[in-house]
Amino acid sequence: MQGTVDGFSYGLVTPVVAYLMACLGGALGLRCTTRSLLVARSWRAGWLALGSAAIASGIWTMHFIAMMGFTVEETPIRYDKPLTFASLGVAIVMVGVGIFIVGYRGATGTALFTGGTITGLGVASMHYLGMASISLNGRLEYNTLTVSASVVIAVVAATAALWAAGQVRGFLWSVGASLVMGLAVTGMHYTGMAALSVHLHSTSSTPVGDSTAALIAPMMIGPLVFLCLAGVVVMFDPLMVMGKPDWTPKDNRPGIPAHPAVPHPGRRPPLRPGRDRGRRSSRTPQNW
Repeated sequence: MQGTVDGFSYGLVTPVVAYLMACLGGALGLRCTTRSLLVARSWRAGWLALGSAAIASGIWTMHFIAMMGFTVEETPIRYDKPLTFASLGVAIVMVGVGIFIVGYRGATGTALFTGGTITGLGVASMHYLGMASISLNGRLEYNTLTVSASVVIAVVAATAALWAAGQVRGFLWSVGASLVMGLAVTGMHYTGMAALSVHLHSTSSTPVGDSTAALIAPMMIGPLVFLCLAGVVVMFDPLMVMGKPDWTPKDNRPGIPAHPAVPHPGRRPPLRPGRDRGRRSSRTPQNW
């Protein structure tokens, strides 16, 4: 028997809040990725790790906020705790791999394609692993074509977001990119949900696992707190809004001062023909 699936049991509340969480995670993650391109290599890994964790936490929180509005009329829904935690871990690892590729190789060519693909597949894997944690009196079936469309949306969205992060532009650029990313990720989620159908078992049984309120609501406290802390780090970073680098390529060249306008210590300024030739002869050694 076909189950009656409702993904909007709370109306527009869950999709709107889910979208805002995806935007928040995307904004923090993309800004951290942009920031990593403006600092010395010794600091880059830390910013990239913070960015990947922020994006993954935002996407994971978005998914399960949206799932709070998911019901099947004929059966209660329970969640398997280990698989639910595993979906968050998969998101952090795969999104992190994609972001590190772009962070160290640049948001162009092969690196962008590879990083965007891995990040997008991480988002899709998180979604369908989270769906696998569902336990109910029936089985879940998916339309293959619609599932493929959701994966393509995730990959395209991730690639576009990483490209935007690699442009190293202003703060408003990252905000706009995060809004687009939030829309794409939320769209991917509901496209995947549109592929779902539930076929109920003929015999009635009680699903094994924790209820939505008992499991998901407390589990979201950790990612929400992390996103708030990441937001504080981003807001109070002195160069985050200015977008100025801590270093320039000249800083890494031996023998060239960090500020070319200031002469290197211990070096005499160059002669200016016709002006300094006679003037130098009148200077005393103390002036050097």
